[in-house]
Amino acid sequence: MEHSPLDSPTPAEPEVETEHTAEFVAELRRVADRLPERVNIDAASVEQGLAKLVLTLIELIRRLLEKQAVRRMEGGGLAPEQVEELGLALMKLEEKMAELKEHFGLQDEELNIDLGPIGKLI
Repeated sequence: MEHSPLDSPTPAEPEVETEHTAEFVAELRRVADRLPERVNIDAASVEQGLAKLVLTLIELIRRLLEKQAVRRMEGGGLAPEQVEELGLALMKLEEKMAELKEHFGLQDEELNIDLGPIGKLI
């Protein structure tokens, strides 16, 4: 009869209590205390929340692309035609973002999600 590794008991990992573990547990408790016990969800709020999240990520990526483009232009790594194309693409993306924010009734400041101790996303 063959034995598989799953047949034999595995030794339990020892519990390690460290200062960092205690800090982590304390932070989890603080966060849990701030969360509502019950979440009311309706289709409109789900759509709005999802739109806010997606547009926030797109805005973050747009800003990163813009910074990278500026670095490449300042570094002389782009031909004049490429600079023109890049500028037009970034302008179109910014215009489309404005359209989407208007469609979903969002303002720029609403896309700056607060990540708690890390700070604001954008």
